[in-house]
Parts: sequence; C-alpha cells; structure tokens
Amino acid sequence: MTLPEYDLSGKVAFITGAGRGICKGIAEVFAEAGADLAINSRTTKYLEPTAAAIAKATGRRVLPVAADLTRSDEVQRAVDKVMAEFGRIDILVNGVGDSLKRPLIPRPGTDDPKEPISDKDLHYILDLNLTHALMCTRAVAPQMMARGSGRIINISGIGAIKGGVERVIYATGKMGLIGFTRAQALEWAKTGVRMNCIAPGLFPDFSSPESAGERMSADQYARVVPVGRPGRFREVGLLALYLASPASEYMTGQTLFIDGGLSL
Repeated sequence: MTLPEYDLSGKVAFITGAGRGICKGIAEVFAEAGADLAINSRTTKYLEPTAAAIAKATGRRVLPVAADLTRSDEVQRAVDKVMAEFGRIDILVNGVGDSLKRPLIPRPGTDDPKEPISDKDLHYILDLNLTHALMCTRAVAPQMMARGSGRIINISGIGAIKGGVERVIYATGKMGLIGFTRAQALEWAKTGVRMNCIAPGLFPDFSSPESAGERMSADQYARVVPVGRPGRFREVGLLALYLASPASEYMTGQTLFIDGGLSL
C-alpha cells in the first residue's frame, strides 16, 4: 500500500549541509519518495560522492552545489544554479550548522580556562546556524509564493533548549531558528508556504555538535538518552518527509524534537 500524501514525485528539494550526516539522511529519504534533489555543502569532499550514491540508488536527479552559504552572494549563486537546472524549488531544508566550544567570557574557577570566543568566530557560528537559513529562505521563497505552495524545514537542535557549556553562541543560533520558524510561518500562513523546524538530539556523526554519538558507549547512551540509544539519520529523514509532503498541509510554525526523550 502506498500513501499518496507522502509522494514527492515531481518535486524538487534543495537541502543544505547534506554532504553527510543528518541532512544526507534527509536527502536519501526524499529521493526514495520521488523528489529530485539539489544538495549543498561548503566543499565537494563529501558532496559529490553523496550525490552520486543517491542518484545511483534511487534513479533521481541529484545536483551537487558547493557553496559557502554564510555569504549572500554565494547563496544567490547556489539558488540560481538550482533554478537553472530544475526550474523550481518546492522544498527547502536549511541544514547547515556547526559549533565551536568557546566561552563568551573567561570562565572563573576552571583549571584549563579557554580563550573567549573572538568576534570573527562569534559571527561565523551565528551565520552558520541562523543567518544562512534567513538568506536561503529569502532567496528561495519568492518562487514558492508565486506558485502558492512550498515547504521550508529548518534544522535546529536540542542544544536550543538544553544549552551546553561553552556553546552559548551555538545555542543562541539554534534557538533563533525556532523563533524564525514561528514568526515567519505566521506571516506566511495564508500564502501556501509552510515552515516548520526539526530539533535532533544525539546522533552518531561528528559533523554535528548534537552528534557526539561515536564517542559514547552503549552504556553511556543507556544512561543519557531515555530510549537508550542514539538516533538514526533515516528517522530524521522520515520526519522531514512528513513536513515536506502534502500530509503536513495543516502544520506550520512548529518545532518537532526527535531525541529519544532527551528533551523531557
């Protein structure tokens, strides 16, 4: 039995930060559901092998787009490339993100005090985790509105609500994504464009600060995560499929935590 509400045939998805990790998992599921893809990473190291593997496995068109999405000119260049190839973008996943473990100011009483985060790094981490999503949305949304339909999915993280020692800038950016999702979804509620947010927990992938999984033992997972294991990339992909599909037409402005109960 197939559910037509979850069919992405004829749709084009632009997924940022998809060379590996969580957003690679999202890309794989979207392609299985019938979507053609444009996937982004800053460099081609993981991007091109990922694009080739997904295309071979699913038979879908997969365009690798290497670009630094913290720069507005690179954002526009990337979107222009996708539009030239496919003529439309139906689904945007804002998945770029990273962290740098530095305090805002020196921490008193620590045996190994770290230098506080520099202005350059502060702006870079905010740009990676928040500003890139605003700029990509600004570049992609007009053609969605012209058609009266579109799906935008922002990838936040459990750090938005749980914080983290020396990760204040990262947490600020990820919480900013949640605020962006709520405010923009409300503003666009009658346009046919839906915006929602996914906040993953612990996943075994070094490309995300939410994903220190490979450094944790099974016993540590059992103690830290209520369900006793790390997340699987496909699980995030399936949740994203719901938000990208017609099945989620009545949902907008929401943040869904997928963390094995870690946020409880």
